[in-house]
Amino acid sequence: MTWRDRLPPVRGKLLRDEPLGPFTWLRVGGPADVLFLPADADDLAQLLRALPADIPVTALGVGSNLIVRDGGVEGVVIRLAGRGFAEVAADAETATVTAGAGALDAAVARAAAKAGIAGLEFYSGVPGTIGGALTMNAGCYDSETKDVLVRAEGITRGGEAVSLDLAGFGYTYRHSAAPEGILWTRAVFRGRPDAPEAIAARMGAISQRREAAQPIRERTGGSTFKNPPGDSAWRLVDAAGWRGKPFGGAMFSDLHANFLINGGEATAADLEGLGEAVRADVREKLAVELEWEIKRIGRG
Repeated sequence: MTWRDRLPPVRGKLLRDEPLGPFTWLRVGGPADVLFLPADADDLAQLLRALPADIPVTALGVGSNLIVRDGGVEGVVIRLAGRGFAEVAADAETATVTAGAGALDAAVARAAAKAGIAGLEFYSGVPGTIGGALTMNAGCYDSETKDVLVRAEGITRGGEAVSLDLAGFGYTYRHSAAPEGILWTRAVFRGRPDAPEAIAARMGAISQRREAAQPIRERTGGSTFKNPPGDSAWRLVDAAGWRGKPFGGAMFSDLHANFLINGGEATAADLEGLGEAVRADVREKLAVELEWEIKRIGRG
């Protein structure tokens, strides 16, 4: 009998050897030892308290900025989805929005706009969920999570409920200094009052800008590398000669050279291998170190 046979009863779903590729935008990757879809925060906390401390736990949103390696992921992968984690509530009087960690960033932007709450429009251009946004200070077009977050709630690896205000995250560019191992379950954001029509117009402009500049209809993971200080990752990838150049079934987009694309037949090894080849080339030719923005998890 293994640890997988001794998991406690849950109200959500426990799926063993579940392929993770279908849960990611790049559509690659092996199975999770166990995929857990908790019913709500209490269900999540109960499993974490009962799970042996040596079993790894990995959070998974909609997989928009993620490569799951071909060998799959050890331990328990937790995906927060459904009614228990995707609800969004906007309060026009306080100009605040409360959202579950499984809510799509774009859904949060739409709810804020409908309530006449400005400042969260940028989330309409961020693929992924609020849980991921909290973890990496997600943002675009000169706005970031740190600009609107009030506080967030989560569950520790030991199953304890925690709450952290903005200062506790210690945000910098695409990085959080919050304690590791917290699975975020809900967050509160604050904007400012504005006319819904004006907010919707700004969101429309963001949508048009993305459509024109990013391969949003491809199997892509979004921005692959972080922008180095004073430079752009796409410019460096392009300058090193990798825009549109095939690597197995993978390539960097012709439209935006920092967007990694699965042409349909790529493996996770192709995608990560291409990224590492580009990093090495940029280091050698341009003397710049590119840092991954896409998260890579699992066994190679």
